[in-house]
Amino acid sequence: MQYTISGKVVKGDGYGRKIGFPTVNLEINDQELPKAGVYVGDAILENQKYCAGIVIGPAEKVEAHLIGYSQDAYGKEVTLHPKKFLREYQKFNTEEELIAQIKKDIQLCSQE
Repeated sequence: MQYTISGKVVKGDGYGRKIGFPTVNLEINDQELPKAGVYVGDAILENQKYCAGIVIGPAEKVEAHLIGYSQDAYGKEVTLHPKKFLREYQKFNTEEELIAQIKKDIQLCSQE
C-alpha cells in the first residue's frame, strides 16, 4: 500500500479528545485515499515520526491518533503513511464499545 496523505491540521468535533484519544484532523484537497477504514501507519509532524492509528472515514474525512503526541497541532502540516489495513470503518452502538475497539487498534499500532 503506497499512499501518502498530507494536509493541515484543522479543528474537528473534539470527540476523540473527549473519550481519551485525541486525533489530528486533516484538511485534504483532492488526494487519492485508500478505502474507508482503520489503518496502522506513520505520521510525520514537525520532522518527528509517530506511530499512528489512521482513520479514513466517510466523506473523505481523515484523522489520526499519533501515539506519544500530546501537543497542539492546529495549523501544522502532517503527512500520513497508511501501512496496514486493520478493519472496516464502522459505527458503534455505545461509547464503551468504541473505546474498547480503539484500545485494541492502538495496541496493534504499537506492535507494528
